[in-house]
Amino acid sequence: MTWKEHVEIVEGDITALDVDAIVNAANETLLGGGGVDGAIHRAAGPGLLAQCRALDGCLTGQAKITDGHDLKARYVIHTVGPIWRGGSHGEAALLASCYQTSLALADAHRLRSIAFPAISTGVYGYPWEGATRVAMTEAGAYLKAEGSIERLIFCCFGRPMFDLYQRTLAAA
Repeated sequence: MTWKEHVEIVEGDITALDVDAIVNAANETLLGGGGVDGAIHRAAGPGLLAQCRALDGCLTGQAKITDGHDLKARYVIHTVGPIWRGGSHGEAALLASCYQTSLALADAHRLRSIAFPAISTGVYGYPWEGATRVAMTEAGAYLKAEGSIERLIFCCFGRPMFDLYQRTLAAA
C-alpha cells in the first residue's frame, strides 16, 4: 500500500467529519475568528473556547490540542499558519511546521484519522498552489514514516480547492 492510499480529499464541512481529530486553522489567540476557525468554534460549542483560554495562545507554525466538545471529532488540533508576506519570510517552513507539529500531536495521542483544512489559504493569503504542495509534501513524508495516522483527509471548502488537491495528489 502506498502513502497515497491513506489520503482522502473531500469537499465539505470539516466540522461534520467523523474522525479522531480535525485541524483548526487558528489564529495565535486560539479564541476563534473567521473562516474555518469560527466554524469550528461555533460547531464545538462554548466548551472549546473555555478550554482554549487555558492554552495561552499558540505560536505560528506550532500546534496545540483540545477536546472536540460538541463535534463528531474527538479532538481539535489548533495550528497557526503563516500570513503570506511574499514568500521570502519563511512562510513555507512555517506552513510545513503546521503539518509536522499537528501530526506529531496526533501521534502522541495515538490517533488514527485526521482531517486538515487548507491552512493559511483564506484571509492569511497563502497562494493556493504553494500551500497545497506543502500540505501534500508533509502528508507524504509523514505517511511514508508510518506514524499512527491511517486516514489523512484534506477537507476542501469549494470545488476549485478540491480540484487543486486532487491534481496535487496525482502529481505527488
